[in-house]
Amino acid sequence: MTDLSTPPAVRQAPGAQTGHASLPWRQRFATLGPEFVAVLKPAPLPEPYWVAHSAELGQSLGLAPAWQESQHFLSALSGNALLPGSAMLASVYSGHQFGAWAGQLGDGRACLLGDLAGQEIQLKGAGPTPFSRQGDGRAVLRSAIREFLCSEAMHGLGIPTTRALCVTGSDAAVRREAAETAAVVTRVAPSFIRFGHFEHFSQRKQIPQLQMLADFVIDNYYPQCRDDAGGNAYLALLREVSRKTAELLAHWQAVGFCHGVMNSDNMSILGLTLDYGPFQFLDAFAPGHICNHSDSEGRYAFSEQPTMAYWNLYCLTNALMPLIGDEDAATEAMDSYRAHFQAASQLCLAKKMGLDQADPRQKVLTDMLLPMLAADQVDYTIFWRRLSHWAARMDDEDYSVMDLFVNRQQIQTWQYDFESMHKGMGTTDISARMLRANPKYVLRNYMAQEAIAAARVKDFSVLAQLQSVLENPFDEHPAHERWAGFAPDWATAISVSCSS
Repeated sequence: MTDLSTPPAVRQAPGAQTGHASLPWRQRFATLGPEFVAVLKPAPLPEPYWVAHSAELGQSLGLAPAWQESQHFLSALSGNALLPGSAMLASVYSGHQFGAWAGQLGDGRACLLGDLAGQEIQLKGAGPTPFSRQGDGRAVLRSAIREFLCSEAMHGLGIPTTRALCVTGSDAAVRREAAETAAVVTRVAPSFIRFGHFEHFSQRKQIPQLQMLADFVIDNYYPQCRDDAGGNAYLALLREVSRKTAELLAHWQAVGFCHGVMNSDNMSILGLTLDYGPFQFLDAFAPGHICNHSDSEGRYAFSEQPTMAYWNLYCLTNALMPLIGDEDAATEAMDSYRAHFQAASQLCLAKKMGLDQADPRQKVLTDMLLPMLAADQVDYTIFWRRLSHWAARMDDEDYSVMDLFVNRQQIQTWQYDFESMHKGMGTTDISARMLRANPKYVLRNYMAQEAIAAARVKDFSVLAQLQSVLENPFDEHPAHERWAGFAPDWATAISVSCSS
C-alpha cells in the first residue's frame, strides 16, 4: 500500500486545524497501491499570489465562502503545504503520442490531493515528480490561464470537461521558448484516469494490476457494467467508454473545438475533455485546420478528430483484451463508436438548427452548408449565432447571414431551404432553441492572449471579464459585445504548441 504519510519536505498548512481548512478528503485512487501512485515532495513555489478562481466550483466542493482569501488555501493550492487529509500523489501511465508508442509517461507536473465531494482535486505545475522525464514540473502563467478559461468555457457550453478551481501565480522564472513566470492550475474532475493508464499495465503484461484498475473504474464510475446481460463487465466498460467518447467528439465538432494533441494519454476514460494544451476554437471554418504547430503532419487537424478518437479507442481495446478475452466482441464494442458518433453529431446539429431531434432534411442541409462555410472561410460561431437571430423572423430583408459569404446567392437559396424545413413551426420558438444551442461567445485565441498580456503585469481584470462571459456563453452580455466579434487580423499569428 502506498505510504500516505506527509513527506518530510511538505509541511501542513499553518492553521490547518481550524474549521476553515477542515475538509472531508478521501483518497480513493491511492488505495490501488504503490504501483499506481508515487508520493511527492513538490518544490515550494515562492511568494504565490491569486490569479483567478471559480466561486461556483468552490461552493460545489464544499469550500468555505472566503476560501479564495485564505493564505492557507493559497499555500496549499500552490503546492507549498498540505491541508489535513490531503496528499500529494502522482500517477503512472503510458500511451501513444502522435501515433507512436511513447512508453512510460505519467503525471510529470501534476499531483493529486485527493477527493472532495466526489471530485478529484489535482494541482498542475506544482513541481517535478518521478515521471517528469527531465522536465521541471512547472506550468507557466500563459498556459495556466488558457486552461482555466477553456475549462470553464467548455463547462459553460455544456461540453463534458475537467474543471478549473483556481490559478495561482509566482514571479519564479520558468524557461520555455522564452523566460516566463510560474503558475499552478487546480484542476477538478470525477477522475483523471486516461486510456494510457490501461495501456501502461497491459503493455507490461501486469494483468492483475490492469484488472484492479478496470475494477476500480467500473465500481466507482460505471457500476451499471456489472449488470451487463453478457456477464462481461470489461466488455461493457469498453462499450460505455466508446459511447461517451463518441458523444464528446460530436460536441467538439459541433462547436468548432480543436483539441490539438489527442494522444491516447490525453483521452479520459470518462469521456471528458482533458489536458488543455494547444487547443483552439475555429474562427474561419476550415476543416483541415491544425491548431498545434508541433503537429507538422496534421494528425490532429479539426476534421481528423473523430477518426483519431476511434484510433485511441483501438489502443484502449488492445489494452483491455486480456480482460475481455473475446476479440470479436471487443471489436464490435469498439465499433459502436461509429454509430454513436453519427447519432450524436446529427442530434447536435439538429439542435443548432432549432430542432428537438435529428431530421433527414437537416442532414441534407448540413451536407450542403459545411462546404459553403469552408469555401468562403466563414466565421463558424458568428454564422450560427446570426442564423439563430435571423430565424426569429426569417426575413428576406435581413442580410446579416448573407453578408458573411462571397457567394450570396448560394447561401440565400440555402436559407430558403432552411425556412422550408421549419414550415409550420413558430419562428420565435425556433430562434429561442437555436440561441440556446449556438453560443455567442467562445474562447478565441486572441481573447486568451489579451487576458495573458494583462495578467503578466498583474492586471487580472480582463481574465475576470472573460470568465464571467464564458461561464454563460449563450447570454447576450451587451456590455461585452466586443468579445463576440470577428478575431482581429493579428490573431492569425498566434502560435500554440505542446511545450507550454
